[in-house]
Amino acid sequence: MADVIPFDQRDGSLWYDGKLVPWGSAQTHVLTHGLHYGSCVFEGQRIYNGRIYKLKEHTERLFKSAELLGMKIPFTPDEINQACIEAAAVQGIKDGYLRPVAFRGSEMMAISAQSTRIHVAIACWPWPSYFSPAEKLKGIRLDIARYKRPSPETEPVHAKAAGLYMICTVCKHEAEAKGYADAMFLDYRGYVAEATGANVFFVKDGAIHTPIADCFLNGLTRQSVIAIAKARGVAVIERHIKPEEMSDFTECFLTGSAAEVTPVSEIGPYRFTPGKLTETLMNAYADEVRGVTVNA
Repeated sequence: MADVIPFDQRDGSLWYDGKLVPWGSAQTHVLTHGLHYGSCVFEGQRIYNGRIYKLKEHTERLFKSAELLGMKIPFTPDEINQACIEAAAVQGIKDGYLRPVAFRGSEMMAISAQSTRIHVAIACWPWPSYFSPAEKLKGIRLDIARYKRPSPETEPVHAKAAGLYMICTVCKHEAEAKGYADAMFLDYRGYVAEATGANVFFVKDGAIHTPIADCFLNGLTRQSVIAIAKARGVAVIERHIKPEEMSDFTECFLTGSAAEVTPVSEIGPYRFTPGKLTETLMNAYADEVRGVTVNA
């Protein structure tokens, strides 16, 4: 971590409230509602060979998340799409990561913040694989998180909202302190849910099983991988999965814009062997995001 440049000290420019500004001048005040009350939504999307993968879909989700939090983004989806392209271009990044974020400003500092301005920023930077290549090849190890994904009756669980990631940071830190790469959440009912920033899939008898995304994000990468698997004739079963059922699965992998397709070798006491189907989907997804045309 010593070689990582702090994100407020990087070179170049980013898009902020309608225009490109020098990276270091894109600042907001400490008394910002988004910081104190979590009134903030964001996206994370990758750029491959100069193309932002599923740009339109990510922008649509950003607007939906804002709507769920009662925030009106002061730009159109087309303007945000163009801003994402500009933010990547000004940094000269062909392969990297893009972060659009919308948040309430500093006009009011209380739970009620009807008069706050909604700010939007978009930054782009190089970002290699979320997990190291060595980790990916052998499969990463996951702890079981001590917190659970909340009920849709308690939180706007289908928004990609900053506040919903608080327990992700806590649980990932705890997992890393134990030597794991990540943590697996159960949901409020006790079913398998997702990792701290990625959806999960299991393999049994040539079929894929994955939790129903009814209390967490139905990830765009999740949707892509399901489509890729079905196009290859692989059965995909979306259902509630009890933790003890993990002992019956042979393969496991995570999906996400950051994680891409990452094999898993261990979740708590459960063991998996990265296999052919996981490898096939990992390579097929890599081909799709890079615009490589292959026969199914």
